[in-house]
This record gives sequence, C-alpha cells and structure tokens, in this order.
Amino acid sequence: MKPAELTQTICDTLSELRKSERKVADFVLRNPLNVIHMRIVDLAKEAEVSEPTVVRFCRAVGCHGFQDFKLALAQQLASSPSYGQIAVTDTDSTREYTHKVFDSTVDTLLKVRESLVLDRLEAAVAAICNATRVEFYGFGASAAVAFDAQHKFFRLQITSAAYSDPHLQNMSATSLHQGDVVIAISQSGRTQALLDSMELVKNAGGVVIALAPSGSPIARNATIAIEVDTKEDIQIYTPLSSRIAHLAVIDVLAIGVAQKKGPRLQEHLQQLQSGLASLRSH
Repeated sequence: MKPAELTQTICDTLSELRKSERKVADFVLRNPLNVIHMRIVDLAKEAEVSEPTVVRFCRAVGCHGFQDFKLALAQQLASSPSYGQIAVTDTDSTREYTHKVFDSTVDTLLKVRESLVLDRLEAAVAAICNATRVEFYGFGASAAVAFDAQHKFFRLQITSAAYSDPHLQNMSATSLHQGDVVIAISQSGRTQALLDSMELVKNAGGVVIALAPSGSPIARNATIAIEVDTKEDIQIYTPLSSRIAHLAVIDVLAIGVAQKKGPRLQEHLQQLQSGLASLRSH
C-alpha cells in the first residue's frame, strides 16, 4: 500500500468493518498524530476495544499488523501533515466537517500550486494565444469546469466552446485545424471517450492540453500535460477539492493569456463590464 492511501482505505472500508473495529478506525481518523506514538495496548484502551481487535483492524485496512500500520500512517503524515486531520468521519459535528471541507480544499490547492511545472504553463498559454479556436472537453464533474473555462476564455476574445458529450467532442475534434487547441479536463485521467477524442484532435493537427493526474493515460497522451494531483480523504463524499484545483489552474491559464494580450484586452473587458451594468438591479 502506498502511504498516501492509508486513511483513504480506512474511510473506504468503514462500512465493512465490525462495530469494534470501527471504533478503532474512528479514533485513528480523529487522532492520527497521537496514534503513531502509541503502543497497541494504548490504542486498544483509548478506543475501548481489545488488542486482538486492533490487530484485526490493521489487517482489514491492508497492513500486516500494528507496527506495519503505524509505519504506513507515519509515512503518510510525513508526506502531508494535514492529510489525516481532514478525514471526514460519520461522527463529525457540523463545525468539524465544515472546517475539514475548507481545510481539504486549501491543502489541495497549495499542493497543486507547488507541483505545477511552469514551463508547461507557459507553453500552454502560448499555444492558446496562437490558436484560432480553443475548445474544452470534460465529463461528469469535469464538465462543469469545462463550461466555466469556456465562459472565461470567451471574455478574452477567444473563439471557444465546451463539450461534455462524446459525440459532440468527436465532431469538434475532426473539425479542428493545425494549431487549434483542446483543453481536456479529467479528474481520473482514464476516461476512454476523452482519450479517443484527444487522438482525433492530434490527427487533425491540433494541440491537446491536459489537466489530469500525473502518469495517467490522459496526461501521457497530451501534447502538453498540466499534471493536477488532488487525491484527498474528503473525496469519498465529493470530488470538491479536485474540481476547485482544476478551476484554479484554468484561472492561471486565463490570466496568462490576458497578460499576453495586453492593454487592448483591458479595454474590451471594461466595455463588457459596462454592458453588463444595465442588467443588474440597483
């Protein structure tokens, strides 16, 4: 098991655990930093279970025993100190799960910011500025990001469209020309329909910019891969953090394009703002 997967595994297996084992899981998720310094007798006492129950819990989440479990937990916390502290449990109060949602999102955004490869961002901005058309493809939760991106880039005087239907994506891809850009957005990085559309874009001479997890098929098959790794415990409830991370990266690209377009774009945006003023109530 990879260290970063341990608390995710605990959350995923909660419903399958025995009642006594679940008491151990709940204690671990609430007190991960304390657990790595405990003996098995200490954890059993705090969780109000027997020592054999602690061992069964460790094996249920993929570890060989208690020491193996503590090592995996310590490695996870070393790589991401806030990771275990933001795991949502069924016993959380409104205040606790509210704070955890925000903490998870902030934690994810900071990690993504530090992992972005600036040369690839610059290449993506240059490709977008040189394109006649820029289109956005995404399915599911990524479709919302695609349509938000289309709205942002439309304001930047870029001919753009967003598609969440595989048939429309294929039609769009085959109608593109040399140098046109498709931004493929995927939280899993493994959607086959998106990979098929990307291949059509490249066959047409287009550039594919991917927002996807590092090492995923979509990242590997892109012309320019902007790798966004966002796995967090909070995502067993909703892929909120990954969606917001993708939105933030889209904002980064939009700012880069706006910067390259210069003062004339600023005038256009001010005109847009004035035009919208009449639609707002006073």
